[in-house]
Amino acid sequence: MTTNKATAQSSPNIAFIKYWGNRDNTYRLPSNSSISMNLDGLFTRTTVSFTASKKDTLIINSTEVTGKGLDRVSYILDLVRKMANINERADVTSENNFPAGAGIASSAAAFAALALASSRAAGLTLSEAQLSVLARRGSGSASRSIPAGFVEWQMGKSEEDSFAFSIAPVDHWNLVDCVAIVNSSHKKIGSTEGHAIAGTSPLQNARVADAPRRIEICRNAILKKDFEAFANIIEHDSDMMHAVMMTSNPPLMYWQSATVEIFHQVREWRAGGLPVGYTVDAGANVHVICLGDYAKEVEKRLREAPGVSDVLVAGVGGAAKIV
Repeated sequence: MTTNKATAQSSPNIAFIKYWGNRDNTYRLPSNSSISMNLDGLFTRTTVSFTASKKDTLIINSTEVTGKGLDRVSYILDLVRKMANINERADVTSENNFPAGAGIASSAAAFAALALASSRAAGLTLSEAQLSVLARRGSGSASRSIPAGFVEWQMGKSEEDSFAFSIAPVDHWNLVDCVAIVNSSHKKIGSTEGHAIAGTSPLQNARVADAPRRIEICRNAILKKDFEAFANIIEHDSDMMHAVMMTSNPPLMYWQSATVEIFHQVREWRAGGLPVGYTVDAGANVHVICLGDYAKEVEKRLREAPGVSDVLVAGVGGAAKIV
């Protein structure tokens, strides 16, 4: 081993075309491809140290984590240990500067940072695609937090070719995500559990079958910087995913009244000429995407909206990196 300690930093991402449901839960192979944008200024920073200890340890935001949380991290560490042919246990410390488990892709940032830090600490130098595959095993959307800027995660045909790659660099299009926080508490049912029941919704098959069309529309809108087409497709895709959630067994209702009120506001603002569109991950908080020149106005309006406790503002973010 060339080193036994490394620190990596990764941003969460916001999916424009959503990942919801797996065709293989063990390998987290998605039912459809997806497109996202990394969020600049929001980050998870993770340090991995391989030691002579008898067990893996995990500390997140100064609090020790055991049980399922530690098990998910040890699962990735086991994959790294196998690749590097080592047996040492690891001490993992992680911190993030945004709410966890609230629909702001905290697990995406966490497992992207873990994949990079642990592999580097184990003496491995993985390609971007290999890192994306490794991160995916911890959290599907983490595969998208490895590359920079605007990212597409191809569903692939196998375990090896289901990874994410950049479709446009950070400076391609000045989009800003104004995240309206209406609930910062940890959601009761996480994404992993939600993915597992997606197939119980009678709407999931239709959503998946239509995904290639939405992917193409969204990709083209980003590449051509066509905001109207972009806003329409991200709202359409988000609504479709939440329709699947609401009609799953058991049903998942992440929206709150403030969430829906923001939907109405955003559509009114766009009809009035403000370039905005909404999308929501597995949570109640609303990602309001706008052109960068209008971010201050959008943030101001959201802060005045009923039920909004805070607004996080993030531009287009870079790749996961060693720090």
